Amino acid sequence: MIVLYLALLASGVGLFVLSYVAPFRVAALLRRRYPQHWQVIVTAAQGRLSGFRTWARMQQILRSPALPALGDTAIDRWRLVWRYSQWLGWLCWLAALAMRLWLH
Repeated sequence: MIVLYLALLASGVGLFVLSYVAPFRVAALLRRRYPQHWQVIVTAAQGRLSGFRTWARMQQILRSPALPALGDTAIDRWRLVWRYSQWLGWLCWLAALAMRLWLH
């Protein structure tokens, strides 16, 4: 049982790390494969965006239907990793918590 508990905790951490890394991978792929689209994301009406605003715009882009419209399988795959790894990470952690409460 302890092995399952630790596996759930480690899986949760790994999935949360994936949800953190995925937007950076999508941004790197966009910069390399679609530089004109990347410029639209990074450039604001008043000039260039700060790091936080770029991150916030990336979160909006990841939620929008614009990325699947590109038809790039690598970008779509990282977008799906970003979308579902957060939920699966919480599910793993809640399952580990339920195990701990159930066994004690």
